Amino acid sequence: MSTEEQKNNHSDPSPAVELNDQMKRRLEERTHLAEAGINPYPYKFDVTAFSSSIVASFVDDTPENVSVAGRIMTIRKMGKASFLHIQDCQGRIQIYLKRDDVGEDAYNAFKLLDIGDIVGVSGYSFRTKTGEVSVHAQQFELLSKSLRPIPVAKEKEVDGEKVVFDAFSDREMRYRQRYVDLIVNPEVRETFIRRTNVVSFIRRYFSSNGWLEVETPILQPIYGGAAARPFTTHHNALDMQLYLRIANELYLKRLIVGGFDGVFEFAKDFRNEGIDRFHNPEFTQVELYVAYKDYIWMMELVENLLHEACLEVNKRDTTTFLGNEINLKPPFRRLTISDSIREYTGRDIRDKSEAQLRDIAKDLGLELDPKISSGKIIDEIFGEFVEPRLIQPTFITDYPEEMSPLAKKHRSEPGLVERFELIVGGKELCNSFSELNDPVIQRERLESQAKLRQRGDDEAMIVDEDFLRALEYGMPPCAGLGIGIDRMVMLLTGQDSIRDVIFFPHLKPE
Repeated sequence: MSTEEQKNNHSDPSPAVELNDQMKRRLEERTHLAEAGINPYPYKFDVTAFSSSIVASFVDDTPENVSVAGRIMTIRKMGKASFLHIQDCQGRIQIYLKRDDVGEDAYNAFKLLDIGDIVGVSGYSFRTKTGEVSVHAQQFELLSKSLRPIPVAKEKEVDGEKVVFDAFSDREMRYRQRYVDLIVNPEVRETFIRRTNVVSFIRRYFSSNGWLEVETPILQPIYGGAAARPFTTHHNALDMQLYLRIANELYLKRLIVGGFDGVFEFAKDFRNEGIDRFHNPEFTQVELYVAYKDYIWMMELVENLLHEACLEVNKRDTTTFLGNEINLKPPFRRLTISDSIREYTGRDIRDKSEAQLRDIAKDLGLELDPKISSGKIIDEIFGEFVEPRLIQPTFITDYPEEMSPLAKKHRSEPGLVERFELIVGGKELCNSFSELNDPVIQRERLESQAKLRQRGDDEAMIVDEDFLRALEYGMPPCAGLGIGIDRMVMLLTGQDSIRDVIFFPHLKPE
């Protein structure tokens, strides 16, 4: 390619934003590189080694030939030799660049580079006089010219102590520009690696029991499986309204009807509700359904799963979450929801009418929407006075029937259902039922939910005729479980906001 063709191929862009001085300078450098016949964005580079593995495998007096690539994070340009640190997917390593080794043209091109540029280096490993394992470059290549300066934290000494400044620490900016956050804050990358480890562990745990991982629809003609408001959309070809799923429960139970003894799915679910540090409109959960089991069996599975996941990720029985040291070694405490409310408020909610529950809530200082029913009143009391105080893992069990329309009635306690929620660090982590499989009672429950919708409860469930038809073919006894993956990762990695465990959380427009 001729020099003129190079210039045309790499002509300066026309940015839609006003350029600062640094961006103008970088664009000029990009132009100079192209004029010198250097493609600022070549197609490939053969990487043979990574930063941490080079350091770990280094043996003195035994240099190893390596080709490594990464982003320039520090740079010291000197006369005939320079030093830089590059950052790859494993960490950082120092590069020693000498003009006589890489050639004058390559070295002159290097002088047009900046922090943030991505380079490839071929050479050999060695230890510097200061003891740092580095790569002595014999060939050097620009792989991507960075046109925006990355924020680089600096240190200075103040009153004898090192102080970091100019760090990329504004949380909202970090969430909006996660790509920059990952570049300059290595601990963020570690959090997401641990998230992947959590998901992989659960997948192995479930699969090792012979349960089948499946996929079910995200776009649903009827949303169900939880009490939540949906996102709606429209399918043009079918001219019908569809909903983004709020849960995948009803489809997974259809598969139990179809003959699978155990199915699970890692699902993206969507709920058109508020955003805070524990809620994101788009979130991940795993749901599991196992035939011929009940919620008591599922409690033991959850204890073991969470404990083993903690050992896998943290190499210990405990984790620190929201400032609390939490012990995840089984067994966990078990407490009925009515006993928990009595323990933390002194009020007995058993066998109380809706009016009596409203009086209790009013006496406790709660202001309630007059449209909500008994189940929601109990949920409000529990959420305000009990849940935040359950720091160590606690199973809350045996909920009123109205609060759990998909759960089987309690085998010994009238008016209750066989359900548990696991509360850890003051937050719900998972939810489980002995699944209702009587189609007659299930229809009654869903029709009762429809009446609550008529009262104004827009989170009440909808009657799903196809799901009821599936139950009429017969579903075996079954235990179901839903685990919030985002919250589980928060717990095991010690993060205090759901936005810190989701790569690209939802935010207001800039």
